[in-house]
Amino acid sequence: MTNLEFFKAYSANELKATYDIIAALPADNLQYKPHPVNRTAYEIAEHIVAHVYDLDVIANNAQCDERLKHDFENPKQLADEMKALWEKALDSLNEMSNEQWENEPIELLIEGKSFITLPRMHMMWFFHNDIIHHRGQLSAYIRPMGGKNPAVYGYSADTV
Repeated sequence: MTNLEFFKAYSANELKATYDIIAALPADNLQYKPHPVNRTAYEIAEHIVAHVYDLDVIANNAQCDERLKHDFENPKQLADEMKALWEKALDSLNEMSNEQWENEPIELLIEGKSFITLPRMHMMWFFHNDIIHHRGQLSAYIRPMGGKNPAVYGYSADTV
């Protein structure tokens, strides 16, 4: 199995877990944050989906100006948008050669300023792992927000 094949398979599995976490956010408490220095649940959720949007940009371009926000009305709508964006990015990877995946340089910009250039493979894994990191943050927010944690890597205390 190539790294590209592994990424596509692994990413497809992570899509469901991320979808379920976002969809489980209590819509009436999206301004929740556990400490003043933390982002709100809304801010983390929109950041995750902005990264998912960026995955397709990285798959199809030599440069990505990181999207920092993705406005939304409610968690279910955001989860549905995220799923469509994630599937679009995975579809883009189906057209990619291993050479393009492993060796093409991608420049990451933040607010128009060059931040780093990495091979596409490394940039995609960087964004993918950051999505998982932020999903973990949201999973820690759900119960204090009044919601129930979905099963991500097996049952949660809320799903047994």
